Amino acid sequence: MVNTVGGIAPDFSLLDSNENDFKFSDLDGSWKVVFFYAKDGSPTCKRGCLSFKEQYDLFRSLTPPVEVIGISQDSTSEHKEFKEELELPFPLLSDPDRKIANLFGVPMYLGQFPAKSSFVIGPDRKIHYVYDWLFRPRNHVAKILSAMSDVTERRDFK
Repeated sequence: MVNTVGGIAPDFSLLDSNENDFKFSDLDGSWKVVFFYAKDGSPTCKRGCLSFKEQYDLFRSLTPPVEVIGISQDSTSEHKEFKEELELPFPLLSDPDRKIANLFGVPMYLGQFPAKSSFVIGPDRKIHYVYDWLFRPRNHVAKILSAMSDVTERRDFK
């Protein structure tokens, strides 16, 4: 479990919304935001995904550019429909058994509600920030962008 700042994010492989194999290690050497959310189509998760979409160009315009990856327990076909409906520009990955969520230490509330958590991960897989976004997805994305701006302005790429 690596849900602490300074921990190292594990390598993993999951299927994306087109049933392609997504390998986390393919992003080694780049900054990334990995966000876990509960359910495609739920109001808070929809707002969260749309907030990442609205700010996606800003993430990509940072130097270096930041990758954004969404993960939930939904199936690849549910992800495909959700991604197309919202026109999301970033990958949605299917973690049906919560194997990766558990590796990252993303909790379940009351044993049945997956937490919404985001991890800002450096080029070396070091976790720089961890955020929970239970009810404020827009504020959450703004906090991540602010942190990323601070890091990239300092040229702190390690």
